[in-house]
Amino acid sequence: MDVMQHKERIAALSLAALGVVYGDIGTSPLYALKEVFGGAHHPVPITPENVLGILSLVFWALTIVVTLKYVAFMLRADNKGEGGIMALMSLALRNTGEGTRRRGVILTLGLFGAALFYGDGVITPAISVLSAVEGLEVATPAFKPFVIPLSLIVLIGLFMIQRRGTASVGALFGPVMLIWFAVLMAMGIVNIVHHPDVMQALDPRHGVAFLLGNPALGFFSLGAVVLVLTGGEALYADMGHFGRRPIQIAWLSLVLPALVLNYFGQGALLVHDPKAIENPFYLMAPDWALYPLVALATIATVIASQAVISGAFSITQQAVQLGFAPRLEMQHTSDQQIGQIYLPGINWLLLGAVIALVIGFGSSTSLAAAYGIAVTGTMFITNVLAYFTARWLWGWPAWRALLGVLPFVIIDLAFFSANSVKIIDGGWFPLVFGLVIFLLLTTWKSGRQLLQKRLAEEGIELIPFIESLGYGGSTRVQGTAVFLTPNPDGVPHAMLHSLKHYKVLHDRVVVVSVNVLDVPRVADAQRVTVEKLPQQFWRVKVHYGFMDQPNLPETLEWCAEQGLDFDLMDTSFFLGRESLFASPGSEMPFWREKLFIAMFRNAGSAANFFRLPANRVVELGTQVVL
Repeated sequence: MDVMQHKERIAALSLAALGVVYGDIGTSPLYALKEVFGGAHHPVPITPENVLGILSLVFWALTIVVTLKYVAFMLRADNKGEGGIMALMSLALRNTGEGTRRRGVILTLGLFGAALFYGDGVITPAISVLSAVEGLEVATPAFKPFVIPLSLIVLIGLFMIQRRGTASVGALFGPVMLIWFAVLMAMGIVNIVHHPDVMQALDPRHGVAFLLGNPALGFFSLGAVVLVLTGGEALYADMGHFGRRPIQIAWLSLVLPALVLNYFGQGALLVHDPKAIENPFYLMAPDWALYPLVALATIATVIASQAVISGAFSITQQAVQLGFAPRLEMQHTSDQQIGQIYLPGINWLLLGAVIALVIGFGSSTSLAAAYGIAVTGTMFITNVLAYFTARWLWGWPAWRALLGVLPFVIIDLAFFSANSVKIIDGGWFPLVFGLVIFLLLTTWKSGRQLLQKRLAEEGIELIPFIESLGYGGSTRVQGTAVFLTPNPDGVPHAMLHSLKHYKVLHDRVVVVSVNVLDVPRVADAQRVTVEKLPQQFWRVKVHYGFMDQPNLPETLEWCAEQGLDFDLMDTSFFLGRESLFASPGSEMPFWREKLFIAMFRNAGSAANFFRLPANRVVELGTQVVL
């Protein structure tokens, strides 16, 4: 690839990143400053000094947290090109032994951070679309009764089209967001020209003076200032789609300047007309541009919401692969893009929660209290996981790793503390929602471990079993049998039940175990290892990354390079299907056993998950008392 082609590719990826990575943070001007100066929680009085102080805090928050933390630092903590909290958790766990306290801390933090991301995935569509449609109230109060119904129509339509995939409209995301950021910039410049004094806010002394002069008010204001950072985590989470360089270019060349100019433009408007706090974003625009601006803002918030919804699908896929969630129905919506997936169960769960939020909270101002907790909680957990990664994977000395994350920890703790006072007024939602998701993730992981322990107690070692076949006693029939098992060293329970019922074994028996590694993807050539055993038995170990989408028949074709050919028309796949029963005296609390059993019964089938041909699958059941 020559230099010109490389530059064109980087430019194209940077444009695409605008639509996926920056949709959330790019729509924050709709509500952030409105909440600082006009929110329900400790609004800051509108004076020239206060406006300069808040604008200074906004600028330096964007500079320190987004530019330095995420763009300069976190984008380097990539798991073979992938980012996000699950990828970072996998990195932090890499050199951590089983059963250690550090491993437990990392798992707890990573899973709770992922759980908070689901809360973000619910709040972002609700607050973004509501804040965009609320612009109609600026045109005339007569539209107020229609804000919630219109918002619900937009949101329901957004979730309804998920099953069609985003490939067809995804190409429009970048250009639309390019227009959006250009409009943000233009609106800001027009208002700054009339009151250029607001540019003094670039001096950090104004922010420091505001905090020192108003300690209590300054502290509480951080709970609203943090709203300018919503979506910052997406820079890191979506790194795998675009790469580090395009994300950095888009942020530094367009997104950051557009956001700063728009916030400063809103500040200039408020200095000139404090009554504009009713909706400073829309009141920056001339009257003739109001309706087109509402339409553009609504489209921009839909794009921002789409990115979060897709992120929820992606993180669920990672959780399933890593063994923290049950198998779910997963549909592939694109033949070209491997990451284009649709999970109906997650989609409808998010929609139900979003509808409940819109109706329950009723306005973007009310939702802002819930938003800050989700954002600051995730940012803080990212810091801690980054410390573990730097300390134990990269081998940094403790002082260097601590020094690297300490400034960000202090800032995130300040933001989180300021938001904690809003827990009663809405901040409880992401915490409760996150705790429920965390409970489900950890229950599934613990339940699976307990189930494997119970199955192992009744198991038989594979090699001695194969050797015993040499003494006769079993009839062999034509064909190939593939037995899936989590334990490659034991006889699959499906095989034992097959022998019990059919009294025969196939001529060729292949024991297949699937192992998910702590890397995003595994190359096809490294995906399988084949071991030939006596009595025409074969042991195959399949390796996937946590971002790979399993296709076992396709994967088994790679066994041919190691001497094991498959003819699918002559192959049967045998799966075990366990019926579980709770036991009060087990290692798990009885109520968690019941919860795990309910999740287990509703999990998707292994046949569908591994894309096995339906007419070649045999399932054999067994009862297990936990």
